[in-house]
Amino acid sequence: MVSALYAVLGALLLIKFSFDVIRLRTQYRVSYGDGGFSELQSAIRIHGNAVEYIPVALILLLFMEMDGAQTWLVHVCGLLLIAGRLMHYYGFHHRLIRWRRSGMGATFCSLLLMVLANLWYMPWELVFSLH
Repeated sequence: MVSALYAVLGALLLIKFSFDVIRLRTQYRVSYGDGGFSELQSAIRIHGNAVEYIPVALILLLFMEMDGAQTWLVHVCGLLLIAGRLMHYYGFHHRLIRWRRSGMGATFCSLLLMVLANLWYMPWELVFSLH
């Protein structure tokens, strides 16, 4: 399954973002919250934002593939998602609003494309079946 590739890439991003938070918590000796450190605040939000978007996107990508979407479309959506998350990370980390905005745009485009593809490829005869 093609979507497994993007699940792995998404998981690697989440692991990287988690390690960034752990490293900064250790560096600043902060157990809870952000301790008022802007670098830690950014790392927490980068991780949190990824956690908010990646799981639902991967579920949509998997369902899309299971319902018979073309492989190229699965790749387009997966690449757009991962590229969007990387651009968002880069923009947030370096305080470049254009990169953040572009990353969110790519993420939303990916999500919207996956929603539409899921509606298109959904086995409607099973959805409305009474059996």
